[in-house]
Amino acid sequence: MTLAIYLVAILGLAVLMIVHEGGHYLAARRYGMRVVRFSIGFGPTVWKHRKKDSGTIFQVALIPFLAYVQIAGMNPYEETDPKDPGSYANASLWGRVVTIAAGPVANYLFASVLFFFGLLVGGKEVLDDASMRVIVEAGPAQVAGMQTGDRVLAVAGRAVHTWDELRKSVSAHPGEPLDVTVERQGQTLHETVTPGPRGDKDEGLIHVRVPTHVEPVGFVEAARFSVIAPPLIVYDNIRAIGLVLTGKEKFQVNGPVGIVKETARRARTGAGVLLQFLGMLSAYLGAFNLLPFPALDGGRLLFLGAEAVSRRKPDAKLEARVHAVGLVMLLTLIAFVTYADVLAK
Repeated sequence: MTLAIYLVAILGLAVLMIVHEGGHYLAARRYGMRVVRFSIGFGPTVWKHRKKDSGTIFQVALIPFLAYVQIAGMNPYEETDPKDPGSYANASLWGRVVTIAAGPVANYLFASVLFFFGLLVGGKEVLDDASMRVIVEAGPAQVAGMQTGDRVLAVAGRAVHTWDELRKSVSAHPGEPLDVTVERQGQTLHETVTPGPRGDKDEGLIHVRVPTHVEPVGFVEAARFSVIAPPLIVYDNIRAIGLVLTGKEKFQVNGPVGIVKETARRARTGAGVLLQFLGMLSAYLGAFNLLPFPALDGGRLLFLGAEAVSRRKPDAKLEARVHAVGLVMLLTLIAFVTYADVLAK
């Protein structure tokens, strides 16, 4: 059963990648570009197919993470015919902009679809943040003796009435033993909890979360929320980046292993919860790819924006080198985060 849950999680994440690359593919075809290959995964080819009336090879590769679309003329180091109408390099500026932006946009729109069906199938998760009761996960709170259902009254002798107050009271004392006052079955108890130390990936955390309950959702409410949710997620994403850049929040990110684990955890809860979680990830994926960083779609759009302003194409080989450096940086970050996720197991 556990293996099946993880396979469902991996398949769900793969669908998000396919949707992203499908956006690039459809836009490229719309503007007359020749798509050489549409690959699901990397590494040795497990299966491939090409229709007689199509020049595109559709394939599934051995390593099931990520996907990519190979468009003729995007690689400046390959020989291209300046008169080839199917080459990305010869396409109109607008056609290239739409092709690059189509991947993130596809994820953004797909997020709404996932939220809509997720809400209809599983209802909406409502936070019980007024009672101040907690769900205790593996971590410092559990080690200290706190239990799921405990109602938090105070931290270090100071009363807390909201989850924001609780979070700030705990995160302000990383690595320091704290007296946490809780109510359990009518009794007032004191537990000594030590949040994660400074420099640790769990710095300032004790691993408790808000309990939730599920309420059914009708068609109209599901449709309304499916439109509202993606922009709110993008806003939260931008706000979180701003807080990290200004030093107000610690940089935290999950690697592939951590994302698969969390997706599998949602899959165990039910199809509705899984679809909504994938919707959140799809919106995040779209927003993340629009960041103006080399190798991301946002980085490519930055070069296209410079071309629009200067009315001159940038040096294609220089741009390729910049994106290559960005890709190495991203892969290095992913490797470090994945290593940390594996060690945290």
